[in-house]
Amino acid sequence: MAVAVPVTVPYARYSIRGAHWFLARVLAELLQRSGLTKDKIEGLCVSSFTLAPDTAVGLTQHLGFTLRWLDHIPMGGASGVVALRRAARAVQCGDADIVACIAGDTNHTDSFRLNTATFSQFARDAVYPYGSGGPNASFAFLTAHYMRSYGAEAEDFGKLCVAQRANALKFPYALMKKALTLAEYLSARPIADPLRLFDCVMPCAGAEGFLVLRRERAEELDLAYARVLATIERHNAFPDDPVQYRGGWVLDCDELYRQAGIPPGDIDFVEAYDDYPVITMMQLEDLGFCRKGEGPDFVRRHSFTVDGSFPLNTSGGQLSVGQAGAAGGFLGLVEAIRQVTGQALGGAVADARIGMASGFGMINYDRGLCSGAAILARS
Repeated sequence: MAVAVPVTVPYARYSIRGAHWFLARVLAELLQRSGLTKDKIEGLCVSSFTLAPDTAVGLTQHLGFTLRWLDHIPMGGASGVVALRRAARAVQCGDADIVACIAGDTNHTDSFRLNTATFSQFARDAVYPYGSGGPNASFAFLTAHYMRSYGAEAEDFGKLCVAQRANALKFPYALMKKALTLAEYLSARPIADPLRLFDCVMPCAGAEGFLVLRRERAEELDLAYARVLATIERHNAFPDDPVQYRGGWVLDCDELYRQAGIPPGDIDFVEAYDDYPVITMMQLEDLGFCRKGEGPDFVRRHSFTVDGSFPLNTSGGQLSVGQAGAAGGFLGLVEAIRQVTGQALGGAVADARIGMASGFGMINYDRGLCSGAAILARS
């Protein structure tokens, strides 16, 4: 199975456009770069928060597509991996020859507040008595627990943020254009203890997309493609954990590497979902790069820059590129496709053969419910 044509619609901090415009833009770019016409796209997978009240099926009429296969994945940070996994299954089963996977959202001046107010009935009811809502408070809770449990320091999270900013300075679509030092990270204003300003992802507008098709079809179309070696997804893992300190990757990690036929040490770079750095550290553990609780030491031993040890979030990740709503769940996967197909827009990982993209989504008061990962290889 192949994944090809990585596309990003340039991000904007705010936009007067709607989600429909951003999703249309990414589809138009997929068609132009692949040389395909609309009728050749038989499947569509859509992820968006601000597309509502429309869904994926409404978008088909809006954009003039007639499809044999359609999926709507409202899974935020896990949406890219889940879209790839399900689209690949559809192509394998003959439900569609080519599937376009797209994600996009707008960001008006008040979009983020309105989105978080209606994000989850359960979360809204749970936080109302405390007078604090939205993801900052939830991730502060998870970060504080992780720090107490495993000895992580603010400097450890700061190192991840500083390294990603260094990667972002080479990436043309990153909204953060200024270098970040550890001193600046540590002196930034507090947001929700222990989170500081640069721990928190910045909402913006934009879109991401890619095509899923058979390898033979990609070669017929003369498209540079990555081979899909393995995918996993899991939802509501470990519901009895009083506080989330691990994700569903733990349950499926062995299967991920079994499918790919490689050990973790063969991975050349990782694109981890990074709305907050504690989640990045959790993924490094749960995906087998170090043991649970060893995340802080792992961070201290690596540089995470594109040209250093253990390249991580090579475009800068959401913490430096921005979070375009549900497209944030596609950002790392689209970057992974670019890296293994020799199409990096910023810093390129030297001799990148195998990359991993992982996703984490749908924080519901005290935990994220969706997790997934994919391993891609050079064709």
